[in-house]
Amino acid sequence: MEEKIYKMMSGSGALNIAVGVVTLIGGITGGVLLIISGARLLASKSKILF
Repeated sequence: MEEKIYKMMSGSGALNIAVGVVTLIGGITGGVLLIISGARLLASKSKILF
C-alpha cells in the first residue's frame, strides 16, 4: 500500500514540475512578444495621427 502511494506522489510531483516549466516558458514568451510589440509602437510613434 505504501509503495502505491509513493508512486502516485512521485508521478504527481513530476506532473507539477512539467506544468511549472510550461507555464514559465509561456510567460517568458508572452513577455518577449509584448516587449517587441511595444518597441514597434514606439518606433512608429511619429506615423500615428489622431
